Amino acid sequence: LLMKLPGLNVVTPWSARDAKGLLATCREEDNPVVFVEHKALYGVKGLVPKQSEKIPLGRANIVRPGKDLTFCANSYMVTLAMQAAEKLAGEAGIQAEVVDLRCLAPLDRETVAQSAARTQALICIEESHYTCGWGAEIAASVQEMAFGYLDSPILRVAAADVPIASAV
Repeated sequence: LLMKLPGLNVVTPWSARDAKGLLATCREEDNPVVFVEHKALYGVKGLVPKQSEKIPLGRANIVRPGKDLTFCANSYMVTLAMQAAEKLAGEAGIQAEVVDLRCLAPLDRETVAQSAARTQALICIEESHYTCGWGAEIAASVQEMAFGYLDSPILRVAAADVPIASAV
């Protein structure tokens, strides 16, 4: 929902290192920023540099190289993409590349398209609803930028288009 607002940056870190580096960049950003933390990542520990390093907004990170398939994910979904990639490697010998978007706005379409062109397949893994999710935007962009390189349709794994129940 927020990524559709021009001028608003939407940051969704997965790793502790990225959270620190992206936050350092956000502090100096002129445009407003929404920094989205996933509660499932609060207990996850990771190495962070002692010195401040800035990570540019809108630059995705390839967190697992692969040659057969690209998984594109953000925030906690990167954890699930990594688990799926490990399972595919162990059980089927399929080497999945995992791209962590880091930001939904600005969105790094180029890195995802280059990865999908290299592996010739793309699966977007998102927690949001299927309709109008960021996966649809990535799929449309990769279709425009790398269609001739793909060997299969772009797939999206997302939540069903139903209301999410909450406790009262």
